[in-house]
Amino acid sequence: MTSYAFPPGGLPGQDQDPSDSEAVFTDAYAVLPAGTMRDITASNLPGWRDARAWILARPLGGFAETFAQYAVELAPGGGSDTPEPDPKAQAVLFVASGTLRLTIDGARHDLTAGGYAYLPHTARWQVRNMTDDPARFHWIRKRYTPAPDLSPPPAFVTSDAAMAPTPMPGTENWATTRFVDPGDMRHDMHVNIVTFQPGGRIPFAETHVMEHGLYVLEGTARYLLNTDWVTVGPGDFMWLRAFCPQACIATGDKPFRYLLYKDVNRHPDLSLNA
Repeated sequence: MTSYAFPPGGLPGQDQDPSDSEAVFTDAYAVLPAGTMRDITASNLPGWRDARAWILARPLGGFAETFAQYAVELAPGGGSDTPEPDPKAQAVLFVASGTLRLTIDGARHDLTAGGYAYLPHTARWQVRNMTDDPARFHWIRKRYTPAPDLSPPPAFVTSDAAMAPTPMPGTENWATTRFVDPGDMRHDMHVNIVTFQPGGRIPFAETHVMEHGLYVLEGTARYLLNTDWVTVGPGDFMWLRAFCPQACIATGDKPFRYLLYKDVNRHPDLSLNA
């Protein structure tokens, strides 16, 4: 059965040694293990009620600058009628557990585990938990970058189960669930799910201009980040700046899957060199 990891919350016991933490922040990448995502590291947000959020990434000068990534938990009755404070921000929501009532321009959608929604900056949307159990979801935000002769893409709702993974060329062990056609130039970001079967791998050190947020949904792997191999598992988050080399070897006896953000389909902004 497919599962989707989420921050554990709570608080470790006083007998836990903090030196056991494998959290890392470098000038090329960061690793935030699931064990760092505790009650005291969650944030409250204006305009939200009965909600808490782990803010895992935000734009940082000299590091990764295009996106913010959250894990949000709504208590029963929680939500927001004004969730997005930035009128230029688009979003992707991905549900980890529970049921999320999403309203887009007046149309209601109930998303359960694996549910996915793309929300352009032109959409007016609200979220609420109408059930008696917590609703937990991932929220990725990016300011939309217009391009000549391209209108913003429309909102849509789908799910992990509804989309067939696309195998990478030459392998049966590495596939990507693409929620947006890579050839659709209206989109300036992709949020996909990457799946490796046990033993599957990225067989070279990928090095590219796209920034990444990788939230591990399921399984385990050894992951190359710049010059370091790290061990990651469910609920761990990896944050990569542009041009950080990466590779992967899936371990264990179940698929290794992560939710992947990357910026795409636009020229680099030259204003920093002005």
